[in-house]
Amino acid sequence: MATVGLVEYEDGNDEVKAVYDDIKTKRNTDFINNFWKALANNPEQLKTTWEQVKRVMKPGKLDSVTKELVYIAVSVANSCEYCIHSHTASARSKGLTEEQYNELLEVIGLAHHTNGLVSTMQVEVDEVFKV
Repeated sequence: MATVGLVEYEDGNDEVKAVYDDIKTKRNTDFINNFWKALANNPEQLKTTWEQVKRVMKPGKLDSVTKELVYIAVSVANSCEYCIHSHTASARSKGLTEEQYNELLEVIGLAHHTNGLVSTMQVEVDEVFKV
């Protein structure tokens, strides 16, 4: 259960409605997810976060699916169930296949395993790896 109320479109002020409208237009949907509804309790934070998402997640040197895969991996590391689900759905809507998703899970699992071993053994970083 959310620790804040969820702001529905009809209950939002003009600033909230403007962000919701932009989300719907940009994503070609009528759906506003609960993350945005929770953020709408602070319209300035809602707007700032949405602007950052648009800027960072747009295709650039990394394509949209790759950015979603990175987001999923970080969300797993941070144990953010909501983000894991929402960004997996987003990646799938952008073309992520089941085979790619299964491979991603293998990489995340391997990283967790080897990160744990290195952390446990306190292995010193090789000089050639330092940039």
